[in-house]
Amino acid sequence: MPHVDRAAAERVLAASRDTISRLQDANGAYPASPTFSAYRGYCWFRDGSFIADAASVAGLPDSASAFFDWCAATLTSRAAAVTDIVARAKTSTPVDDLHMLPARFTFDGGVGVDDWWDFQLDGYGTYLWALFAHAARHDLPLEGHLAAIQLTVDYLVSSWDRPCYDWWEESSGHRHVSTLGCVGAGLEAAAASALLDPEREAAATLAAAQIRDLIEREGVVDGHLVKWLGGTSVDASLSALVSPLGYIPAQTDLARATVTAVESELARDHGVYRYLGDTFYGGGRWPLLSCFLGLAMHATGREDDAAEYLAWAARTATATLDMPEQVSDQLLAPERIQEWEDKWGAVATPLLWSHAMLLRLNAEVTHP
Repeated sequence: MPHVDRAAAERVLAASRDTISRLQDANGAYPASPTFSAYRGYCWFRDGSFIADAASVAGLPDSASAFFDWCAATLTSRAAAVTDIVARAKTSTPVDDLHMLPARFTFDGGVGVDDWWDFQLDGYGTYLWALFAHAARHDLPLEGHLAAIQLTVDYLVSSWDRPCYDWWEESSGHRHVSTLGCVGAGLEAAAASALLDPEREAAATLAAAQIRDLIEREGVVDGHLVKWLGGTSVDASLSALVSPLGYIPAQTDLARATVTAVESELARDHGVYRYLGDTFYGGGRWPLLSCFLGLAMHATGREDDAAEYLAWAARTATATLDMPEQVSDQLLAPERIQEWEDKWGAVATPLLWSHAMLLRLNAEVTHP
């Protein structure tokens, strides 16, 4: 086992639990970052679902439940919009991207007034996966969430094959393997839940099978997953499909090759870049992505390596034990950092998603 300063790590872990609990809105929404100008006042379904999953395994189950209650209220308030999206898709007259469900909401469930790269499908699949995992972990009933689950399944079944923005609000003209995997994981969890009526269960099962087939045919190059269908590069978000999502079984050649590809192309001294060519804030290394890669490594049997990535992520915490979105040393494009600082200020700190993934990886490393 590599040396890990457990006392220092425990201080960051305790601060992470406190940060998530203290900053969670009274109605359950998780703020992406309380002070960062572009994120302030918003909660993403994707980030929030991963935060809730971490809370669920790290001793904060009530926090996770509150988030899922917020998701249910937010979704059911948009039932008419989802019904229209689904109906239009069936008649081959789909609504435009601007009228699809947004990736992020204000804490009261509104869409906000700021322009954003909003059409992203991954968060809705991640929400379903995390909700069912949380309920199974804590033996919780989900009948009160049924309406929201049904709406989400209908939405994803109708629209999963549309190109959309990826995790990073970029590359909207592609179908991203991480997005497809998140959607597939959510639909598979819903189909296996015995909560859906027979017609929805069949539709979810069929869509999930089609997603797997598409990934296998067009999302794999040289034995590993790639960033988008038909591409050749990798993206660090692919690690999540191995763990915690478990969408790609960890003991398969595909999982091991994907972990190796992400590590070899995107990891430097245990910090992980989003993708080669990233210029956001100069293209730094992201602690949360080190945690995702660590989770995938742990799942594939590389426990010591996972602990090294945990230790690096913990060391990115500031003197006040806040974890950043990314760190600004060893940048891919240092000449580009100033433009983002001029636009939005310093790197988002704290980022609740970073705190959450540290907790999530720690749960695996210390309690496998």
